[in-house]
Amino acid sequence: MDTPEELSELLRQNSTAFSKVITSDLNSDHVCRLDFTAANSLLLNTDLRDTALFDKAVQQMLAAQNATIGIGGYLEDRSIYSRSKHFSTPAANRNLHLGIDIWMEAGTPIFTPLDATVHSFQNNDHFGDYGPTIILQHELHSRTFYTLYGHLSRTSLSGLEEVGKPFKKGDQIASLGPYPENGNWPPHLHFQIIGDMGGKSGDFPGVALSSDKAFYEALCPNPNLILQSRHLPL
Repeated sequence: MDTPEELSELLRQNSTAFSKVITSDLNSDHVCRLDFTAANSLLLNTDLRDTALFDKAVQQMLAAQNATIGIGGYLEDRSIYSRSKHFSTPAANRNLHLGIDIWMEAGTPIFTPLDATVHSFQNNDHFGDYGPTIILQHELHSRTFYTLYGHLSRTSLSGLEEVGKPFKKGDQIASLGPYPENGNWPPHLHFQIIGDMGGKSGDFPGVALSSDKAFYEALCPNPNLILQSRHLPL
């Protein structure tokens, strides 16, 4: 399978091959889907440039659903990126989210769902960026693809001596970072599947222009094909 479009089908056909990215059960009643679109009036009335206030809003959203973990965001047209110039372009603002976010406590361990090697890592430390980021390379039935983990702790990068470091399926690769070191976000994991890195290293777009949706939907399949949470569509 050589095309990004075919990667989705490969992942779907091998749904039993993946282990958990976090220890918690993403099918639990304590997990809920969170909305970061313009329909969320709480966010519209919160100064999201103030990360402490943003974090308070996330906690309110979780409490309203009696949840401790929030999840969602794949191909969501979000209103929250105006908090940072990082998402602005001369033509338009990037609003289309390409990964799944898992909103949970800083310090939460993160694991690789498959055998992997470290493709690249980097601290993307602009306000509103990924912060510490790890990109893993995987092989599944001779198909190479990548998973990206954003908003990690700085110490997660210190243990990666070099590109190419191997990990076995289920190994801990990182821990979730607190703000401000995580890119200045309420603590959450940005998890994204990438079919082709296109020569990029240590970073990859996690938010795109809405006009580029078809391109990125093919290149970055639904991460729930790996996470398999009942709270989100496959």
